Amino acid sequence: MKSTMLKNISFILIFAFLFSACEKAPPKQGGGKFGMLDSGNPEFAAIEFFDHIYHSSNIKGAIKVSTPKMQRLLRSYHTNKGVQRHVLNMRFDKVTIQPKSRSAGRNEFAKDAQVSLFFEGKFNDNIFKDMRLVKLVKIDKSWKVDSVSL
Repeated sequence: MKSTMLKNISFILIFAFLFSACEKAPPKQGGGKFGMLDSGNPEFAAIEFFDHIYHSSNIKGAIKVSTPKMQRLLRSYHTNKGVQRHVLNMRFDKVTIQPKSRSAGRNEFAKDAQVSLFFEGKFNDNIFKDMRLVKLVKIDKSWKVDSVSL
């Protein structure tokens, strides 16, 4: 009886260990209105850049998806609020970002791209809508934000 109970406990422990080891990491959500943008698209990189600026606690994520020129500019303002105020001239408490591409697809062969992004959000209980044109450059195999027009 004791050996049967020991076998049952061993079986339960092994099963629990294997089951817990199979837990998957959550997949990274795509960008855009319905989360369908692929991470290889310039639209995804542009949205990711602004998402880090408006929804993260620091600018490290935005710096990772920037060209060296934009990285220097972001670092000079140190914080998300500083970048929002001085670089982008857009401050939001809560914001949604929608892309509208200026290209006809086929971005896998392009070396640069321009993406229009539409912003709708609140700041101090006022609703603001704005648009920015983002210029991106393909470095190695990933898109990097090079400039943002006001």
